[in-house]
Amino acid sequence: MSIKKILLFSCLIVFIPFIIVNTFIKKEEITFNYTSNKMVRVYREKSNVVEKVPLEKYVYGVVSSEVPVSFEEDALKAQAVASRTYVMYAMESNKDKEFDVYDSVNSQVYNSDDELKEKWGDKYSEYSNKIKKVIVDTKGEYLTYDDKIIEAFFFSTSTGYTENSEEVFSEALPYLRSVESSWDETSPSFNDEKEFAKTDFYNKLGIKYSDILDVSDIKKTSSGRIKSLKINNKEFTGKEIRTKLQLRSTFFTFYEKDNKILVKTKGYGHGVGMSQYGANGMALAGFKYDDILKYYYTGVKIKKIDI
Repeated sequence: MSIKKILLFSCLIVFIPFIIVNTFIKKEEITFNYTSNKMVRVYREKSNVVEKVPLEKYVYGVVSSEVPVSFEEDALKAQAVASRTYVMYAMESNKDKEFDVYDSVNSQVYNSDDELKEKWGDKYSEYSNKIKKVIVDTKGEYLTYDDKIIEAFFFSTSTGYTENSEEVFSEALPYLRSVESSWDETSPSFNDEKEFAKTDFYNKLGIKYSDILDVSDIKKTSSGRIKSLKINNKEFTGKEIRTKLQLRSTFFTFYEKDNKILVKTKGYGHGVGMSQYGANGMALAGFKYDDILKYYYTGVKIKKIDI
């Protein structure tokens, strides 16, 4: 056999498998089987309509919207289980109502597949498959306490500690206890600062203008968030201040500077349940998703439904 034929034969041996793989064996997009899925009634706030979405597809749309796709896989899995639990609790509680959940922070943020395609652009296939794998790997998993589905609250970033439920909401729930969450310090939302002109500050709070800012009678939660306080003798809850000034959390401090008022905050969100950035920090430290969930939700068990 001539050298030319040997070289040609060698090239064919190398390239034919490559051509076959790339031509006929494409990377398949992960798909869900919705045959026996439960349907979630989602109120779409922009269109003012209620859409029925299969449970696992809904969880996919929530995880894709609630946390960065760049999060560690175990943090995404923890979010998937928490989000599935959250909506299952809502479905059980809202049986007699027109819908189960909002598509916004009023419940948990949800985007449809078309909305995600627009959001992710040319990264859609890569990101979509990453999240879908997480949903498949945790399919049907949810959290219980004493054999009952829990209210699986979660939020972006803690102040270093999460909150006891009764210090933010009305009820003391045994699985929503304050825990240390030091991993949050790497979150881009851990510290924030807003600056207000004094006139703007007082207008937003509905207080008569004064050159003197007097903050008194400060009451705090066990983790240092503001429960209530008085500003120039007018009483507010921490939640009212957060809403009126559009702050990231109720862990805030006021500072006067020239004719302005600076408000420094720590953390992002209500602080109850699982910290999303804390979960990602735990995943980076080597914790698995079930460890993360059982850390932030005290005394819970992970169960599974057939879907």
